[in-house]
Amino acid sequence: MTELLLVQSDDPAHSPGGERFVEDALHLAAAGHRTSLFLVDNAVFAALPGALPRVADFLGAGGHVLVDAFSAQQRSLTPDDLLAQARTVEMDDLAARLLDPQTKVVWH
Repeated sequence: MTELLLVQSDDPAHSPGGERFVEDALHLAAAGHRTSLFLVDNAVFAALPGALPRVADFLGAGGHVLVDAFSAQQRSLTPDDLLAQARTVEMDDLAARLLDPQTKVVWH
């Protein structure tokens, strides 16, 4: 089954089109597509509870939030700081997904 992987590198709450990108992920997940949102660099702040309500909506629609562990650590965020359903992962996980022929990627 094809996975849709949306990669966000800017804080969606403070970047042009960032909230819309998360909204697109929400619509894809709600439509039944296997969708993951990978947050890297300043985008990791979107995984904080209450920071961007659409991320919680995305999780509720069956989406998966993946947070780059290094980016979170560099911003003094621990897994306990993040939404309960968000999962911290290493860049190796992103690289494997990028190389998977069953994954379609959009980077914002």
